[in-house]
Amino acid sequence: MHKLFWLLCLLPASLKSQINWTNVDSLYGPLPNNVHVFFTNELLNGKPNKAFYISAPIRDKSLTFTAEVGNGKRLTPSEYFKALQAPLVVVNTTFFEFVQNRNLNAVVRNRQLVAYNLHNIPGRGKDTFTYRHAFASAIGISKKRKADIAWLFTDSAAKYPLASQVVVPSFRDSIAVLQAYQLPTTAHFKKWKMQTAVAGGPALIQNGAIQITNNEEQRFTGKQINDLHPRTAMGYTADGQLIIMVVEGRNPGIAEGASLTQLAQLLLSAGCVEALNLDGGGSSTLLINGKETIKPSDKTGQRPVPAVFVISSPKQGQKRLK
Repeated sequence: MHKLFWLLCLLPASLKSQINWTNVDSLYGPLPNNVHVFFTNELLNGKPNKAFYISAPIRDKSLTFTAEVGNGKRLTPSEYFKALQAPLVVVNTTFFEFVQNRNLNAVVRNRQLVAYNLHNIPGRGKDTFTYRHAFASAIGISKKRKADIAWLFTDSAAKYPLASQVVVPSFRDSIAVLQAYQLPTTAHFKKWKMQTAVAGGPALIQNGAIQITNNEEQRFTGKQINDLHPRTAMGYTADGQLIIMVVEGRNPGIAEGASLTQLAQLLLSAGCVEALNLDGGGSSTLLINGKETIKPSDKTGQRPVPAVFVISSPKQGQKRLK
């Protein structure tokens, strides 16, 4: 146990020396002086890789961090970029379903819940009256410009999400719709008053170390944690930099994608002390000044999504979706 503990403590420093990131600001400018873009194509376990991340200081009041939803529609990131009058950054966020274009995860915009976590998953097999209740992780930025990652319970009747600062294991029962009074008594949920937030999961980094809450969040259980896919992730550093990362995938011989563990390693190398996974696969798209970073894996190009995270500045202006 002692050897494992020290290995975990040393892991961030060792990864920083193993993964080299190249500054590529000139490819995505003009950028504010304190916003930077980095790229790596170093192999991941011997397989080709392409990954980008952008870092932006959360406390810089010249930058606006917000989220937008499609209001029942799905738009490509480029369509959001155009509708919002060309913000600095547009990136996909939540998981969703294709029939009603509905977000399956929480979105907070201007301190208001505009999308909710799916907590009630019907059981499979013989017992159709069993429901699994899971709590997705989310990243939020408060009015005081502090970032946090927590596990949320959301209720359409409540103004704010309830958040736990420690992972909440999923559980099963026969209740079709989970209510606040039915939350596990072992969890410590409190109001999470965030200005902006998006949920997804699983969480990947906690307290500066890799701690993947995959099974607790019931996101990609079992061996799926090792599958290689395009990825989108967000986190923050100890000095208050927001990190948004994408990994290209499903591009044989050029970019194979990353497992959740590899994604966590990349985020550690970027300096994250907390980070989480967001919707990946064909949804993964990061636009910087409207320019694509990774190549989307869908054959048709960018996948329309019902929610995005946006960074803009007063000079650029920002228009709200109708």
